[in-house]
Amino acid sequence: MTGLKVAAGVFILLVAMLLAQMLFPPQREPAPLATQGMPWQIELPGAGQSRVFGLTLGGGAASTLADAQHLSTEAPKLALLAPPEKPLALEAYFDTVSIGPLTGKLVLSIAATSSELQAMRDKAAKTDHLETGVRKFTLNDADRQRAERLPLAAIAFIPSAGLDEAIILQRFGAPAERIRQGETLEHFLYPALGLDIVLDSKGKEVLQYVAPAEFARLRAPLEK
Repeated sequence: MTGLKVAAGVFILLVAMLLAQMLFPPQREPAPLATQGMPWQIELPGAGQSRVFGLTLGGGAASTLADAQHLSTEAPKLALLAPPEKPLALEAYFDTVSIGPLTGKLVLSIAATSSELQAMRDKAAKTDHLETGVRKFTLNDADRQRAERLPLAAIAFIPSAGLDEAIILQRFGAPAERIRQGETLEHFLYPALGLDIVLDSKGKEVLQYVAPAEFARLRAPLEK
């Protein structure tokens, strides 16, 4: 009888444990959320368009400089640049941006017509001559506010952490084309994504993004 009582007690205990697991299942740790907006997470929202860092390039829905403010706590440095023997260029520069666990510098090219750029130059609040020979024009307040609403034409990201060939191929896949430029530079070209990764053996790497429909802007200079 004692043995039967022990066996019955063990059976009751096992049933109680089973019911407890069914009624109160163990809580699992939630899966970590995937980091969004990384340099290799490039979306193609429409024909000829791309989207990276939460910013859209190309088409009527292209993002603006104002849309890029979420990438940094600092205000961008905005200037109109006049390189020697080259067209005027309107650019915004973030000295530090945080993209998930990555940090780096960000340069945004802003789309504007030649007449719009010339008008901004004529009304510039200040002009500086840089050592590189480039003239830098500081916009007046009205033109600065207007520039913040113009569409972005290109994005350049300079990561703080260095890249190498293995990391590029792992994160971005095999490029459509690889072109060496001089002794230290190699371009990894992804025309379908509108991306040119410049690997520099003696300097910082640069990731250049344009709308895929505008990829010739990145490819054409490499033919010279």
